[in-house]
Amino acid sequence: MVQIMIPINTIAYGLTIGGILYIISIGLSLTFGTMRIVNFAHPIAYTLGAYFLITLLPFIKGKFFWGALISVLAIIPIGYFIERYVIRKLYGVAIDYAIIATYAVFLIGIDLIKWIWGTNPIPLSDPIGREIILFSVPLPLYRVTVIGISLAIYLCLWLFFKKSIVGKIVVAALEDKDAVRSLGINVNRYFSFVFVLGSCLAGLGGVLYAPITSVHPYMGFMILLLSFAVVIVGGLGNLQGTFFSAFGLGMVIAITGRYWPPASEAMVFVVMAVVLIFRPIEV
Repeated sequence: MVQIMIPINTIAYGLTIGGILYIISIGLSLTFGTMRIVNFAHPIAYTLGAYFLITLLPFIKGKFFWGALISVLAIIPIGYFIERYVIRKLYGVAIDYAIIATYAVFLIGIDLIKWIWGTNPIPLSDPIGREIILFSVPLPLYRVTVIGISLAIYLCLWLFFKKSIVGKIVVAALEDKDAVRSLGINVNRYFSFVFVLGSCLAGLGGVLYAPITSVHPYMGFMILLLSFAVVIVGGLGNLQGTFFSAFGLGMVIAITGRYWPPASEAMVFVVMAVVLIFRPIEV
C-alpha cells in the first residue's frame, strides 16, 4: 500500500506545482515574446494576489471563490500602471535597462507590502478541506482543483490565441512585431493587454498557491527564479513549450523532493543549465 501511496501523492504534488508554475510563467513568456522585456516585476502581482486574498476573506465571510475573483481583478490597474509608466518606456532599449528597472519595481513592491501587511508569514487553510480517493489513496480535493484550473486556463488561452482576432495579432507579434506594425496595427495597445493579462494570471497563481504555502513578502523571490527557469526550458515566447515545461519541472521538484528534499528546487536549475548547453537563448 505504501509503495502505491507515495508515487500517487508525489505525482499529485508535482502536477499541482506544475499547474501553478504554468499560470505564473505564461505571462513572462508572453511579455518577453511580444515586448522583448525581461520583467522582474512579475512576482509582485503574484505576491499581491495572495495578500489581497487574505485581506478580503474576513470581509466576505471566507468565500474563497469571490475573494480570488476580486483579488485577480484588483491586479488589473496595478498591471496597467506598471506597463504604462515603466515597461512602455523600455521598448526597444537594451535588455539591461529592463532588468534594472523591473527589478527596482519588484523591490519597491516588496517594501510597500512589508509596510502595509508586515513581515510575519500568514498561513491560509485549505478552502475546500475535503479529499478524494484515487487508487485507495486520499488526495486533497483542492490540489486536484488547482490542476484542473491550470488545464482549463491552458485550453482557454489556446482557443483565444487560435480563434480570436486579438489572439492572432498577439501571436503574429510574437513572430514579427515589425511586420504587424507595417499593417497599421497599434501593437503597443495589444502589448498593454498582454502585460495586464500576464499580471492577472500571476495574481491568480498567488491566490491558488496561498493555501498550499504561507504568505509572506518575500514569496516572490523563489517563484521569480522558478518561472524564468520554466520560460527558458520551454522556449522564450513559446506558449505550448511553457505549458509542458511548467508541468515537467513541477514533476522534477516533486520527485526530487521525495528522494532528496534539499535539492528539490535546485534540480530545476540543473535541468535549465542542461537545456541552455544544447539550446542557447536567442534574444
